[in-house]
Amino acid sequence: MTEAKIPVGEALPVAKVYGQAMLEMPEDLYIPPDALEVFLEQFEGPLDLLLYLIRKENISVLDIPMAKLTEQYLVYVEMMRTNQLELAAEYLLMAAMMIEIKSRMLLPRPSSPDIEEDPRAELVRRLMEYEQMKFAAQQLNELPQAGRDFTVVQVLFEREAAMRLPDVDVDDLKLAWLGLLQRASINQHHKITREQLSVRSHMSRILRILQSKEYVEFAQLFKPEEGLPVLVVSFLAVLELAKETLIEVSQEQAYAPIYVKLRGSPLAAVQ
Repeated sequence: MTEAKIPVGEALPVAKVYGQAMLEMPEDLYIPPDALEVFLEQFEGPLDLLLYLIRKENISVLDIPMAKLTEQYLVYVEMMRTNQLELAAEYLLMAAMMIEIKSRMLLPRPSSPDIEEDPRAELVRRLMEYEQMKFAAQQLNELPQAGRDFTVVQVLFEREAAMRLPDVDVDDLKLAWLGLLQRASINQHHKITREQLSVRSHMSRILRILQSKEYVEFAQLFKPEEGLPVLVVSFLAVLELAKETLIEVSQEQAYAPIYVKLRGSPLAAVQ
């Protein structure tokens, strides 16, 4: 694809609109004053501008040539006064301070043996403090930020979690059993006859108790007045029912009462 050559002697077009060459600007074309504005450098204050000029010329902060630095600084301030007069006030204050330092350095040194403080000392101190704060701000800005470097994702699960009772602590079950044994020893009676005890029958008894109630306290399943053998068989019946997952043994927290309930729907008594 070749471009059309403009004949010698004809004026060059100032622009092209929809492929048509425009040889002159329209008279009714309005261009706002701030339509075309180029920002070469952005500074956050007078100290930032001074630090930029020092690093640009590769000058040591501890040995600043005030004459050269003041001349370059005033050039930038003059440009700022032309474009943004409302932002030039604090820059002009720094320019006055630099001119004062330059004038003090031109004065003859006193012949007294006392060492006079360098007029640039206060400016050097402020520049070094600003450089440290600017470096710390850059390090903070490099840290990951939500919304800029990553997005926080929130997921909604539209389902109700099933209530899960905490597991029973073995030590608490042991303490409950020892308490029952202690109560049984207090109400112990001497018996001559020997009674045949069945674990299955006590399992059926416990299931019948649980069918009529939603929760039953662990101690209510036992009858200490019937003696130690009955307590042992009843405790074995509870453990066997828990092993066969026919009942649930739960506890809210450590040292809290232990409760027993049927697992799922009410179950028929074990024959």
